[in-house]
Amino acid sequence: MGEYHNKLEIKDLAKRFGEKTLFEGLSLTVDGPAVLWAPSGWGKTTLLRILMGLEVPTSGSVEGVGRVGAVFQEDRLCPQLTPEENVALVLPAKQYKAKTQYKEQIRKDLIQLGLDGEALALPARKLSGGQKRRTALLRALWAESDTLLLDEPFTGMDPAAMKKAAAMLKARCGAKPALLATHDQAAIRELGWRVIELGVGRL
Repeated sequence: MGEYHNKLEIKDLAKRFGEKTLFEGLSLTVDGPAVLWAPSGWGKTTLLRILMGLEVPTSGSVEGVGRVGAVFQEDRLCPQLTPEENVALVLPAKQYKAKTQYKEQIRKDLIQLGLDGEALALPARKLSGGQKRRTALLRALWAESDTLLLDEPFTGMDPAAMKKAAAMLKARCGAKPALLATHDQAAIRELGWRVIELGVGRL
């Protein structure tokens, strides 16, 4: 498409909680989509929260994040709203006022991700874990963003649902900077993105 994409720069980042050091000396450039892999307990979620502006690093700096489309470790859906309504919440004000014209595309996207008519009519609190996760992922993709930050977005999905979600994520993300934290080897293979291994030697 030839549009400009920002570059995410992490410089000498460290995070400590009291005596415990999660990570230190972390420097990283992300100028396209990448999978973030690290041993359990390394601090992937904390790193993503720092990039989202929800945590403050002990030292170091982060530049170029811009507007974020995010999938959190928790789904963070409005429990009383349908999947469609949850996704529509991230539409810019102008689009939200005219959301009927976007509603059909959001519905098509949800169906493409495997949510059937019954699930589309349910409030989020009644969806299965995998259905909530797919809704949260689609909401992140519909948000106007410069960077995607995705924490275990395929949790609770069966292999078929994961493949559908990965295909849509690849298509919608394009060359935009993205960091996706996952331990799912099948998802990593499906995405085919660069893998950044943390906590296992030099980056």
